[in-house]
Amino acid sequence: MEKRKVHYQQRLQILFVTVFLLFTLLIVRLGYVQILHGEQFEAQLASAQERPIQTDAPRGLMLDRYGKVVVDNEVEFSLTYMMPSTNTSSAVLLDVAQKLESFLEIDTSNVTERDKKDYLLLTMDEKERRQLLDSDKRNNELSNADVYQLELDAITEEQLEALSEKDMAVIAVYREMSQGTATAPQRIKRNVTEEEAHLIIEHLAELPGVDIQLDSRRSYPYGSSLRSIFGSVNFIPGEKVDGYIARGYQRNEIVGVSYLEAQYEEMLKGIKAVRTQSEAGKRQQHSGQRGNDLILSIDMELQQKLEKMIEDEMNNAGRHSFIEDRSAYAVILNPKSGDVLALAGFLDSGDGTNSADHLGVVNKGFEMGSSIKAASVLTGFHEGVAQPGTQFNDRTIYLPSTPPKSTWNKTGFGWIDDLYALEQSSNVYMFEIGMRLANCYYSAPHTPCGWTSETIAEAYQTVRNSFSQFGLGTDTGIDLPTYFNGMEGENTNGGKLLDLMIGQYDTYTTLQLAQYIATIANDGYRMKLTLVKEVREPTTNPEEPGAVIQQFEPAVLNRIEMSDEHLERVKAGLRRVVTHGNAAARFAEIPQYEVAGKTGTAQVKIAVGEERKTVIDGETQTFVGFAPYSDPEIAFAVVVPHAKLDRHGARPGMAQHIAREIVKAYFD
Repeated sequence: MEKRKVHYQQRLQILFVTVFLLFTLLIVRLGYVQILHGEQFEAQLASAQERPIQTDAPRGLMLDRYGKVVVDNEVEFSLTYMMPSTNTSSAVLLDVAQKLESFLEIDTSNVTERDKKDYLLLTMDEKERRQLLDSDKRNNELSNADVYQLELDAITEEQLEALSEKDMAVIAVYREMSQGTATAPQRIKRNVTEEEAHLIIEHLAELPGVDIQLDSRRSYPYGSSLRSIFGSVNFIPGEKVDGYIARGYQRNEIVGVSYLEAQYEEMLKGIKAVRTQSEAGKRQQHSGQRGNDLILSIDMELQQKLEKMIEDEMNNAGRHSFIEDRSAYAVILNPKSGDVLALAGFLDSGDGTNSADHLGVVNKGFEMGSSIKAASVLTGFHEGVAQPGTQFNDRTIYLPSTPPKSTWNKTGFGWIDDLYALEQSSNVYMFEIGMRLANCYYSAPHTPCGWTSETIAEAYQTVRNSFSQFGLGTDTGIDLPTYFNGMEGENTNGGKLLDLMIGQYDTYTTLQLAQYIATIANDGYRMKLTLVKEVREPTTNPEEPGAVIQQFEPAVLNRIEMSDEHLERVKAGLRRVVTHGNAAARFAEIPQYEVAGKTGTAQVKIAVGEERKTVIDGETQTFVGFAPYSDPEIAFAVVVPHAKLDRHGARPGMAQHIAREIVKAYFD
């Protein structure tokens, strides 16, 4: 009995000591937490309780050079979802998706087969899923991912086809929700109707993580005018997500994805509003700010006039004037600054609807014909194979292994100088320059003229290098993320060299053609082309523009190597085209504007028909010009591709008609 009592006291003492030690450790730990690391743990606790919610701010506006808003924002409701926690289960997401589906209409066009299969597996009970695979396929050696893939593969077409419209809507909602995170709202649907918004707001208590927020979408006061050049906004493209995240973007943000919206994304994006709410209900709001505004070089009034004059000309011409598509392109520049004042494209593909094709100005290339002959003459002057006043005999040229080469009138002009060659658009004068660049001095039909494959190749390089100084076949400097720089012909034989000299071989864009003539108008200085003049801080008062953040000053890309004397000589030839040449009749009614320019007609062969076996001869009409001749304010280029030949019923002079209207629209 005594031994048992002693043993009991010993156990009690051990328990007392143990409890004492535990309390001591607890006190030490509390001291460690509160005294040494109290602030750190308080911050961590606050961070865990407070969840910052970021809301996109409206993008900056775009305004024309005179302050007219051309790209604006409109308010809309957006349905968003933010996961309540980082470990939100698929079952929770599905439950919310099923409830949301009953409150709104949702587009199901983006639902994939994989989305459908994921949904079917998610809605199956354990027994149904086990029936998908036999026991042999469910062995312990397979990972969960492997088993899941086998389950996906086991779903039949019949099961997929049995999905109802309601199922598809739930899948569409679930698909968007599952791409969200616990740190930023994911847009489930934009442009939610007021009725949908009210329904959802009434049931928010049943929809954890769901919210209706005010959002903005782009609006265009001038409709489709220049819409494609402005670009578009959308969610970050999948292939670019990592790059945007590295720059501080959220995965689900709206960004500029094309043209000016993409080019000036960093300027246009706004500063997000941030709302922080603790579990105790305390809220803090940090206001966002609209993105910066872009002041464009575009004159919107002139732009609309340009679009109308092109459409009017196309309607006057009719479909019978074209081989297939009716189309036309034009650009108006300030030659001294490089500002793009207006650009427009028209396309009618024959389906009964006309559409703007402004992007065709920068991404479609054509053989431009005689409108590039000023560059050919200046190249000859610079290389010393011709001089101002040099005469060549305009007659048909017969070279070995080359089709006969002649001027458009076939009979030739006889001995002519450079001014007359430009005025009357002599092909042979340009052929002579090209041949001499390749060491070919033509004397008699069908006889060798002294050129070799090496000298011909060198001549190609010389001509293309020279043309690029004007902007033909090279980067114009335009502030767009994508554009086309034309295409060089593949063959390098002597006959094609002659075609190159008259604009019948390499292709250029309408924008390049405009820069070429603007360079001549600007005394040989090639200016960087630009669509944006300034970036300004956002303002709520349209009468008081925001402060200038960045101004894009005119930039010289290069000065052509040709002398001032040679340049003035060629400009005089371009003036004679309009006063005495084949453009004189169409510009006779506006002599006061002193237009200088050059016509062009490139011969084309277009394959038509379902199998493209029928070839029709046609032409691409072009015109380049500037005005006034003595002190140019504008330079312009017009391209009307793939018209029928005049003798087959086409409307002649379409490019010249548009060019004349451009001059009248600008100066009247």
